[in-house]
Amino acid sequence: MSIIESIILGIVQGLTEFLPVSSSGHLELGKALLGVKISDDLLFSVIVHAATMLSTVVVFYQDIWQIIKDIFKFEWNESTQFAAKIIVSMIPVGVVGVFFKSEVAQFFEGNIVSVGFMLCLTGVLLLLTHFLRHKQGGEVTFGRAIAIGIAQAVAILPGISRSGATISTAILVGTGRPQAARFSFLMVLLPIVGATILEMKDYFEQASENQDLSSIVLIAGFFAAFISGLIACKWMIEIVKRGKLIYFAAYCFLIGILAIAFS
Repeated sequence: MSIIESIILGIVQGLTEFLPVSSSGHLELGKALLGVKISDDLLFSVIVHAATMLSTVVVFYQDIWQIIKDIFKFEWNESTQFAAKIIVSMIPVGVVGVFFKSEVAQFFEGNIVSVGFMLCLTGVLLLLTHFLRHKQGGEVTFGRAIAIGIAQAVAILPGISRSGATISTAILVGTGRPQAARFSFLMVLLPIVGATILEMKDYFEQASENQDLSSIVLIAGFFAAFISGLIACKWMIEIVKRGKLIYFAAYCFLIGILAIAFS
């Protein structure tokens, strides 16, 4: 992978992370269109996801700082309850990450047909929120947090949009759209931190001759994803909150069908 290709894929990741259209799926499609074949696909995906995680921190720094301050008051307040729900939502993805890492890695090998079908499945989820939405949703409860967490675990697969799956699930189980968007974007922070640390540990323990990606390529992809993600996050969150998910459903169906047809 060249630096230019890394930058292009980083921009794709940054722009699609906050849209319910599967950033991982678009990464796989982008690599297929560019003809990029690397042995460290999962590593690159983790790196660019870490970049968009950082952009999320920048956008939500006030919320994050308030939660941290309230946690250290050692009171069962709104912030500590929210943090506890985040932890509960992490359990499913943690189980998948620890026990099924090798199985998940196999999906990051350019299987465009699989990505196409998963994009169509994302489209179905988004479509359901349009027809089965609640008139007035509530806050995220612990039960809803578990359901949203399961959706996040499934969304590890390329083609399943993490934000699309988690926001759709949250809405379908009765959560309000603003609350669903906020919880969806904040719940991913700790899992990505953990995945990044583990993947980087494995990466640096490998012999240098077995490493397909140079540090410069990874850094270029990281900053491309961070800058584009920072711009996209501020813009796209409002779109998600307005409930225009049906348009993204149509897009997922279109790209999914094209991926299957031309794979």
